[in-house]
Amino acid sequence: MSAHSTKALPDHYKTLYRRAVLDAFKKLNPRWMVRNPVMFVVEIGAVLTTFLWVQSLTGQGEASPGFIGAVSLWLWFTVLFANFAEALAEGRGKAQAEALRRMRQETHAKRLKEPRRDAPMEIVSSSELRKGDFYLVEAGDILPADGEVVEGIASVDESAVTGESAPVIRESGGDRSAVTGGTRLLSDWLIVRVTANPGEGFLDHMIHLVEGAKRQKTPNEIALTILLAAFTIIFLGVVVTLLPFSLYSVEATGQGRPVTITVLVALLVCLIPTTIGGLLPAIGIAGMDRVIRRNVIPLSGRAVEAAGDVDVLLLDKTGTITLGNRQAVELIPAPGVDERTLAEAAQLASLADETPEGRSIVVLAKEKYGLRGRTLTPGEQAPAGFRFVPFSAQTRMSGVDYNGVAIRKGAPDAIFAWIQEQGESVPQEVRVIVESIARNGGTPLVVARNGKVLGVIHLKDIVKGGIRERFAQLRRMGIKTVMITGDNPLTAASIAAEAGVDDFLAQATPETKLKLIREYQAKGHVVAMTGDGTNDAPALAQADVAVAMNTGTQPAREAANLIDLDSNPTKLLDIVEIGKQLLMTRGALTTFSIANDVAKYFAIIPAAFVSVYPSLQALNIMRLATPESAILSAVIFNALIIPALIPLALRGVPYRPVGAARLLRDHLLLYGLGGLIAPFIGIKAIDLVLVALGWAHG
Repeated sequence: MSAHSTKALPDHYKTLYRRAVLDAFKKLNPRWMVRNPVMFVVEIGAVLTTFLWVQSLTGQGEASPGFIGAVSLWLWFTVLFANFAEALAEGRGKAQAEALRRMRQETHAKRLKEPRRDAPMEIVSSSELRKGDFYLVEAGDILPADGEVVEGIASVDESAVTGESAPVIRESGGDRSAVTGGTRLLSDWLIVRVTANPGEGFLDHMIHLVEGAKRQKTPNEIALTILLAAFTIIFLGVVVTLLPFSLYSVEATGQGRPVTITVLVALLVCLIPTTIGGLLPAIGIAGMDRVIRRNVIPLSGRAVEAAGDVDVLLLDKTGTITLGNRQAVELIPAPGVDERTLAEAAQLASLADETPEGRSIVVLAKEKYGLRGRTLTPGEQAPAGFRFVPFSAQTRMSGVDYNGVAIRKGAPDAIFAWIQEQGESVPQEVRVIVESIARNGGTPLVVARNGKVLGVIHLKDIVKGGIRERFAQLRRMGIKTVMITGDNPLTAASIAAEAGVDDFLAQATPETKLKLIREYQAKGHVVAMTGDGTNDAPALAQADVAVAMNTGTQPAREAANLIDLDSNPTKLLDIVEIGKQLLMTRGALTTFSIANDVAKYFAIIPAAFVSVYPSLQALNIMRLATPESAILSAVIFNALIIPALIPLALRGVPYRPVGAARLLRDHLLLYGLGGLIAPFIGIKAIDLVLVALGWAHG
């Protein structure tokens, strides 16, 4: 990390914390606080005790101004700490939104009357483009709006959106036809049909999504909010009845003094689940933020939450289970051709091929046939007499010309067409080899020299390293993995066995994918799927968690509820882990919050009624100094525990791929038992500090 970046990092956090502090005060607005019933009750309590403190300053208070003022102050801190947690979580999303706004810029657009490059054109502002319009972009241009490529093929720099520096190919008529406004064209030209009106584009949608304030509560979060509100209402009813009970007890026993409003408010705030109530919004926002930081845009918080409940994963084979870039595993010579001759020609033809497949051919020729391996670095001049032909998306072949010799390697149909141009024919044996490799799920490449076929290169899917272990982890979590592929059943079964998936769907069609998802859902399963093509759209729309690739078609992106900006199909596994981590964090902190109320009973109940019922002193097991210090210690601990848990709420409970039973046991031990013990230690420590400062007398 550079000196500049290390200096900028603290400044970034200073800005983030400064903004969160200001937002914490802004959120004190009752119209905002009412969305969180637990903290709204605490705010009402803070307002009430503030009035009681002002009254006590006139000499008419129910207790000393110092005691009432201290309780009131810490109640305000409780509310502010909760607001700060939410604002801090939102602040990270707002920082991302501001970065996106800076990226979105007003540009000029070459609007076309018709989708033809030679059609009449006019220069307009990007804000004037409407859905259905056509525009032309050429090398160096900024794409003015989201759209679908209708003509052309070109490389696009999408680093501003995805963060990846490597350019991507966009072309018409395929599954990689979607383009995003704000990205830059690096080569060639494209004609694009606009798919979104101004303010409705992908960047605009991202800006709204990453801003925490725009986030909608998920069903799980709504249910938990209702549960916390029910707890609050129950405790409110209990506390309200304690006042007449106290008055009656004083009159009946003839001793002691009635419990004060300040003490009852303190008791209510300490008994209701303020810890989880204060942290719940931050947990939800932070969960979405973790997904966004993985370069995945959730179209709703519901999708992230549903990912935590997924128990069936449908995974595309290519790029997810296999490397996606097939590698050379075998060289098959044509009749009458020596295998080494084929290897030498294949290696020469691949020197200028910078694709992973081309590099794998060079490696195979070196390792299996002992040929000296070398490649041409970008910009390197070819040796004298050599003219290398680099691989391109248009020609689908690469090669070399030297001393009257022309060698080509590429897709069978492209090489066969080149051979026919040379006036030569393709042996039937070679066609049989090509068909056999393709039928078994491989990719054949043909090598030819001066119009004559030398042989075929067999490219094969390579299962990703470590993927088998990941599937084993998912299995231990109770998640079933299903591989989806267009391969024939034999090839699919072989790869499925090697990868360690639980099941597979071969020769998959849009109809069979949709049927499979519905069958699982009918059995009560929560299904996740990834896809990028138009043919994936029906299944994506049906799946509970649907991840579309940013490079995919518009129908696929519209059908999904999460969009992966990196277009990395394996991201689905990460999303499931983040979703489970979100639910684990909520469960853990809810357990902690409910458990830590127990200690507060032993602090406040004896303090509130010991003057009437001296025998309650036996419940003062923490040996707190005075009733006032007991109440104040409990209120202070109740406030301080919220900022203490903010890092855990934002970071999330550490994820471990274990079963539900073991997870429940571990959480009860760690967060249940920890929530039970921590307040006893914390309240006693605060009491000792109050005594040391002279604010209480032992």
